[in-house]
Amino acid sequence: MKPIGPIPPAFANQRGELRIGGFTVSELAEQAGQTPFYAYDLDLATAQVERFRGAIPEAVHLHFAVKANPHPAVIKHFNPITDGLDMASGGELATVRDCGAAMDDVSFAGPGKRDEEIELALTLGATLNLESETEADRALAAAERVGVTPRLAIRVNPDFELKGSGMSMGGGAKPFGIDQDRVPALGRKLLDAGADWRGFHIYSGSQSLDAGAIADCQAASIALAAQLADEIGKAPETVNLGGGFGIPYTANDTPLDVDAVGMTLDDALTSRPDILRDTQFMIELGRWLIGEAGVYVAQILDRKQSKDEIFLVTDGGMHHHLAATGNFGMVMKRNYPVAIASQMGAEPVETASIVGPLCTPLDRLANQIAVPRADIGDFVAVFASGAYGLSASPQNFLSHPNAAEIVVKGGKVTI
Repeated sequence: MKPIGPIPPAFANQRGELRIGGFTVSELAEQAGQTPFYAYDLDLATAQVERFRGAIPEAVHLHFAVKANPHPAVIKHFNPITDGLDMASGGELATVRDCGAAMDDVSFAGPGKRDEEIELALTLGATLNLESETEADRALAAAERVGVTPRLAIRVNPDFELKGSGMSMGGGAKPFGIDQDRVPALGRKLLDAGADWRGFHIYSGSQSLDAGAIADCQAASIALAAQLADEIGKAPETVNLGGGFGIPYTANDTPLDVDAVGMTLDDALTSRPDILRDTQFMIELGRWLIGEAGVYVAQILDRKQSKDEIFLVTDGGMHHHLAATGNFGMVMKRNYPVAIASQMGAEPVETASIVGPLCTPLDRLANQIAVPRADIGDFVAVFASGAYGLSASPQNFLSHPNAAEIVVKGGKVTI
C-alpha cells in the first residue's frame, strides 16, 4: 500500500458522495452529460485571492498566470479580482483579449514568440517580456511596422534559483530570460530606441512549499533589480517577482506558510534601495490560486484482478490529467490526493490501483492505494487538479473522448 497526497481542506472532511460547490458529483456528471470532467469551484479560488491579500503586503499587486488554467470562465473570474494577467503564448493572449481584459495590466512571456504574436501583443498594448537580445530587435522592428511605442520588459535569468522548487526557471544556462550580466546593456538600448521600458521580470522557480526559500529568492530578486536599475541608469516602473507558491500534491507535502512569506517580503520592501522606492512590485500566481479549487472526476468502467492486485479501470487517465499519472516532469511517481468520490470518508478495506483506458502502463491515476470497496459505476476524484490539468495533457493520444470542464460559482453550474 502506498500513501496519497493530502485532500484539500474544502473536501477532506466530507462524507458520502463528494460535493463540489454544493453539487454532488452525480449531479455534475448529469449536467455535463458525461464523465470524465473537471470541476472548478471558483468560490474557492476567490478565497485564495483573499488569502493572498491578507498575507502579502498591500503594495504588492497580484497577477493570475493564465498558463495554469486558460479556461475562459476562469480568466473572466480572476480578471476583476486580481491586478493583472500574465500570458505564455499568443493563443492565451487572444483568449484574454476576447475575455475583455484591459491590456494595461497584461504581460506576455515565453522564449519562442512568433512575429505575429509579438505584433499582436504590441498592437493591443500588452507588455512584452523579452527573452533575448534578438527578440528585443524583433520587437522594436515590429513596433515600427505597426506604428506603436512598444511596452517592453526584460525577463532576467538570475544567477540564483528558487531552492527546492518543482521546476527551476533561473540560475545557470536556461532558455528563459537574459543572463543578468547582459541585462544592463539591453536596458540602455531599449531606452535609446524610445521604447516604453516597463522593468524586470525575475522568475527563478515554481511549486515551492518552503516559505524561507521563497523569501530568500524574493529578497535576492529585489536586490538584483536595484543593481540592474543602477547599471541601466533608470528606475524600473515594475518588477515582477514571479511566483513559485506551491500546493501540496503528495504525501508529506505541507501547505506553504504564506503569512511567513508576506512578513519577510514586507521587511524586504521596507528596506529596498531608493532607486526602487516608486517601483510597482507584483507576484504572478497560477497553481496556488486555482489548483486546489479543481477536481478531476472519472467513473469506474471495470473492476479486475491480475495476480494479487486489484485494478479499478476508469474512463479517465493521462490523456486528460498527465500530471496525476506522474508523467509531467516528475522524477518519481507519487500519488496525488485521490478518493472514491462515491464514498468519501468510508473506511478502506482493500488496496487497489486506479488506471485509465489507454493502452500504456503509464496510464495510472493512483498506484496501490487503500480504498473502500469500489465497483463499476462508482466515481473517482483526483484533487488538486485545477492547474496544469486538461490543457497540459495529451488530449488526442489514442483518440479517446475529451473531458468536459464544469465551472461552479455562487451555487450555479456552467459547462
